[in-house]
Amino acid sequence: MLLKDIQFLDDATRPAIPKLNGVTEAQKAPGDHLRQIHDHLRENMVVLGRLIERASEGKASVEEIKSETADLVMVSNYRRFGTLCGQYCQFVHGHHSIEDYAIFPGIAAQGPAFKAIADRLQAEHVVVHQLLERLIDALIKLADAPGPSNFEDAVTVFRALEKVLLSHLHYEEESIGDALGYFEIGV
Repeated sequence: MLLKDIQFLDDATRPAIPKLNGVTEAQKAPGDHLRQIHDHLRENMVVLGRLIERASEGKASVEEIKSETADLVMVSNYRRFGTLCGQYCQFVHGHHSIEDYAIFPGIAAQGPAFKAIADRLQAEHVVVHQLLERLIDALIKLADAPGPSNFEDAVTVFRALEKVLLSHLHYEEESIGDALGYFEIGV
């Protein structure tokens, strides 16, 4: 039930990326900035994935987990602003909201090919948000009732989120990174 009602999108159905000729280094800068923002999400997912693997094998103590996550951006946000999952979700939601309302309309206005890409990216945002919500629910359930079944559920949702989010970030960077500067769309 954790993932059965989520409509996963097939990566093979993503719209093709139009070729932009003559993109300058200055025009690549907004795409580089987008990639830097995404790098924070990727780094956090890698660290958490490794910890989940080690915890599932019984190779990570509570102290090790606390120590290894202490410097993660989302953990420092947690300390300042509230729950870890809540803040991670808020960061992703805020980032996606900016894209949905401020960046994607500018991309979509550049023609049918870019409109198809913007529409697809927005559809992928829906799936990412559904997975984030499921992860929060799974982690709350795990915290309320620790055990192998609830741990496995949390890992299942995390792995699905990891796969979808990392694929989405890569496609987004490739499909609109250069277009942001080429069409002078601010990040």
